[in-house]
Amino acid sequence: MSRTSASPPTAGSEVSAVPAGSDVSAAKADSALTHGLKQRHLSMIALGGVIGAGLFVGSGAGIASAGPSIVIAYAISGLLVMFVMRMLGEMSAANPASGSFSVHAERAIGPWAGFTAGWAFWVLLCVAVGLEGIGAAKIVTGWLPGTPEWAWVALFMAVFLGTNLAAVKNFGEFEFWFASLKVAAITLFLVLGVLAILGVLPGTDAPGGANLRGDGGFLPNGSNGFIIGLLASVFAYGGLETVTIAAAESENPVRGVAKAVRTAMWRIALFYVGSMAVIVTLVPWDDPKVATVGPFYATLDHLGISGAAEIMNVVILIALLSAMNANIYGASRMACSLVARGQGPKRLGRVSSGVPRTAVLVSSVFGFLCVLLSYWRPDDVFAWLLNMIGAVILVVWIFIAVSQLLLRRRLEREAPEKLVVRMWLFPVGTLVALAAMAGIFLLMLREPDTRDQLLATGALTVVLAVIGVVRQRRAAAVKN
Repeated sequence: MSRTSASPPTAGSEVSAVPAGSDVSAAKADSALTHGLKQRHLSMIALGGVIGAGLFVGSGAGIASAGPSIVIAYAISGLLVMFVMRMLGEMSAANPASGSFSVHAERAIGPWAGFTAGWAFWVLLCVAVGLEGIGAAKIVTGWLPGTPEWAWVALFMAVFLGTNLAAVKNFGEFEFWFASLKVAAITLFLVLGVLAILGVLPGTDAPGGANLRGDGGFLPNGSNGFIIGLLASVFAYGGLETVTIAAAESENPVRGVAKAVRTAMWRIALFYVGSMAVIVTLVPWDDPKVATVGPFYATLDHLGISGAAEIMNVVILIALLSAMNANIYGASRMACSLVARGQGPKRLGRVSSGVPRTAVLVSSVFGFLCVLLSYWRPDDVFAWLLNMIGAVILVVWIFIAVSQLLLRRRLEREAPEKLVVRMWLFPVGTLVALAAMAGIFLLMLREPDTRDQLLATGALTVVLAVIGVVRQRRAAAVKN
C-alpha cells in the first residue's frame, strides 16, 4: 500500500498521525539491502524459527504442571500463534518490510507504536542471543570440562557475527541447514514415538491410555496446573516473526512470505502438539526426568534408545546456535529499519555492501554484554533483564493484531489486490485473538512466577512508548 493510504492527520491528533515519508523511508532501507534469500531459505526459517530450546527443554516444566492436559494447552496456544502468524503474513505480503510488524504498527497506529514495538523486540532478541550463547556453552563444556564457558560464548558470537556481516545468503544457508537438522530430528522423534505407541517399535509395548489416565488423570493438578502449562506453551512459540523480517531480502518478497506462512502454520502445530501428545502418552507426566533433563530425552530414554542424552544435547545445541544466528540477524534488520524511519541513531543504520554491518556489530556486542552481566550480576541486573523481556513477545503480538485490524480495512478499500494472504474470519478472528492475549495477561498477573515478568515488561513498554510519543510530538512540532 502506498503512503497516501494512511489516514490524514487531523487537529490535535499528532500522536496517531503517520509521517508522510515513513513508507518511503522503510522502502529505501529495504532497497539498500541485498535480496539473496531464496524460497527454500524462507520456508526453513519459518519452520526453524519456532523449533528451539523452548520446545526441547522448556516444555518439561509445562508437562510437570499440566500433566497430559499439556496437549490441550499447546493446541490452544498454537491456535493463537497461527492466528498471529496469519495476521502478520497478511500485512507482510501486502507490504514486505525488514521492519515487519514495527513498520505495520507505525503505518496503522503511529510512529510511537512502531518505535515501541521495534525497540522492545530489539532488546528481546539481543538478550536472547546472550541466553542462547550461555546455554550452548554449557553443553559444550559438559563435553569438554575445564574449558571456560565465556570463551565458547565468545567463539559462537564471533562465528555468527562473521556470518551476519557477510552477504545475507550466508545467513540463509546457515539457517537452512540448522532448521533442516531440527526438523529432521523432531520428525524422527515423532515417527519413533508413533511406532512405540502402536507397539510396533522393537523392544516396546503399546502403552494404551495408561499414562493419560493414571497418576491423577488427564488434569492432575487441576486448573492451576493447566494455567501454568498454558503460559509455558505460549512463550515456547516465539520466533515466528523472523520470517517476515527476512522476506524483505528474498528474491520475491510477496510470494515468499505468503508461501512460508501458509506452509509453516500446520507444520508448527503438528510438531508442537504432536510432540506433546507422543511424550505424555509414552512417559508418565510425573517422571522426574521430564522436568530435570527434558521431555524429549526422557522419552528416548524410556524407549531404550542408547545415547539418548547425547543425541538430545546435539539437537539442543543446534537449536541454540540456530536461534543465536537468527536473532542477531533479526535484531540488526529491525534496528536498521527503525533508523531509516528516523527512530534511532543514524550511525546504526549504515549499510555496506547490502548488509547493515554497524547494526549487526552493535546487536552482537549488546548480546555479549548480557553474557558478562550473567557472570558479574546474576542476582540483580541479569535477573532484571530476564524479567524485562519475559512478556515482550506478547506485547509484539498485540501490536500485530491491532495493526492488522486497522490496516485490513484500508487495504480492502484502496488496494484489495494486495491481500494475497487473508486473516481468517476477519474481524472476528482478530478480535478473538486480542481477547485471548488480554486473558493471558490476566493469567500472568495471577501467577506469582510470571507476575514480575509482566510488570517488568510493562515498565519497559511504557518507557519506550513515552519516548516514542515525545519524539513523535517533537517531529510534528518541527514540521509545523
